Amino acid sequence: MNKAAWVVLLGVLIVSGLGIPAIPTSDSNAWAESSPSQPSGKLKGNIMQGREIFNGKGVCYYCHGIDGYLSKTPRLEADTAALIARLSPPPTDLRNPDVLRLKTNKERARAVREGHPGTGMFPDTTMTDQDLADTLLYLALIRKDPNPEQ
Repeated sequence: MNKAAWVVLLGVLIVSGLGIPAIPTSDSNAWAESSPSQPSGKLKGNIMQGREIFNGKGVCYYCHGIDGYLSKTPRLEADTAALIARLSPPPTDLRNPDVLRLKTNKERARAVREGHPGTGMFPDTTMTDQDLADTLLYLALIRKDPNPEQ
């Protein structure tokens, strides 16, 4: 299993009720060094870089599907795919703005950096601020957001 698969597997195990807290506390720095919840307003996102991160090192596509299509799942190890299939609630359709609970980039950035309570979304503190800005812009594109800077 590659490193990205291990990261996803670890996150899924944490949120699947195996007795490990799913929501890090402000005192917890178990995932990585603390970093800002949102990239600096000075950074400009790059949609193509965001797509590469989403479908690559960010491993977003493991749960949310390739390019955000829930029906387009990547080829995963059987154990990783089985854990993702058991997530409750299931991963959100990032292409459907009507079902998205996070309405601002600040909220989305916090969910990426700190995890999303009540879901299988675990913290990803490996993204740089630029990676996060790129990914947020790509997410705006796939949900057809007319105000991508919000």
